[in-house]
Amino acid sequence: MHLTHRQQINIGLILTLIMALTRSHHWATLHALPDASWAIFFLVGVYLRPLWIAPGLIAAAMLIDYIAITQFGVSGFCVSPAYWLLIPAYGALFIAGRVYAQHYSMSLATLPWLAGTALVGTVTAELLSSGGFYFFSGRFADPSLAGFVPRFFEYFPTMLSSFTLYLGLAAIIHLLLAPLQENTAA
Repeated sequence: MHLTHRQQINIGLILTLIMALTRSHHWATLHALPDASWAIFFLVGVYLRPLWIAPGLIAAAMLIDYIAITQFGVSGFCVSPAYWLLIPAYGALFIAGRVYAQHYSMSLATLPWLAGTALVGTVTAELLSSGGFYFFSGRFADPSLAGFVPRFFEYFPTMLSSFTLYLGLAAIIHLLLAPLQENTAA
């Protein structure tokens, strides 16, 4: 993919806005979309070239959480000593997006790369975020692997479905806009 600097800035701003709009409530309801953060970190890895974008987006996510908790009454239950594990969780998604970007072409042949990198990124993010929260938050008495495994299978499908929803929407938008980008490059 060969995106101009302006296109990367626009994609970055749009993704950050989507994260702010979907992350600020932390739970999907009839009035709120599910959190898009996981898909956004993956997509940033795919589309945006500057490396500083990942720590910048992590800082933005933390700021959004802070504002949601302090100004809008969102529960701070998830903010614990384990909160720092979101950094490597989001990093895993960003790196998965980077790996996919290296194999991307406008071809069905890259779908296995998309599925594989997305799955590895989301499983890693779930293990780090949910596993970290379970083992290091101090919110669970006597955490154990036997106690974590059922939680993984309870919460991961929801996170994966949200990720897949946003990744699918991004793929549709990409398919619609890619021919336009190719025409302007020609």
